[in-house]
Amino acid sequence: MGWVRAAAVSAGFVAVLWVAEIVDASQHGELDRYGIQPRTEDGLWGILFAPLLHGGFDHLEANSGPLLVLGFLVATVSLARWATVMAWAWLVSGLGVWLVAPDHSLTLGASGLVFGLLTYLMVAGFLERKPMRILIGVAVFLIYGGVLLAALPGTPGVSWQGHLFGAVGGVLAAWVHARRTGARPYGM
Repeated sequence: MGWVRAAAVSAGFVAVLWVAEIVDASQHGELDRYGIQPRTEDGLWGILFAPLLHGGFDHLEANSGPLLVLGFLVATVSLARWATVMAWAWLVSGLGVWLVAPDHSLTLGASGLVFGLLTYLMVAGFLERKPMRILIGVAVFLIYGGVLLAALPGTPGVSWQGHLFGAVGGVLAAWVHARRTGARPYGM
């Protein structure tokens, strides 16, 4: 996919998130109830909607930069690859939060997608044995690797579950794609 199209896909997705947050703010946060409520029937809908919702503009702003950059890097490979990685991170993060987050909590935000894109970029080159993608993965790790600590429990008000399972989704997307393309990942 061309650089311009990759930038348009990445920016377009982030623009959708901003529109959703503007609508949510105009309704005094009423849309936030569509986040993930663990182990409840209604909470299952949150798996679909939570990445589109944020706990305010600061929360959205924190996710926007990484989504733009990391989403762009994945979209430069192809739109299908971007969509696949996003789908894996979206679903694995959402299901993981729904299964293990604390009772009576509400999880919102695209952080799981950020972590999925991040870990995909970090491991895909190694699994596919592509030197340029390995270099990109190393560069991404050097720039963004520190945020992986947010996948560990300990920061109040932060869904480490969403981060952790989003990261797992990104690794799964890389592994599935490497297997589908016939690449023989190291050690397999």
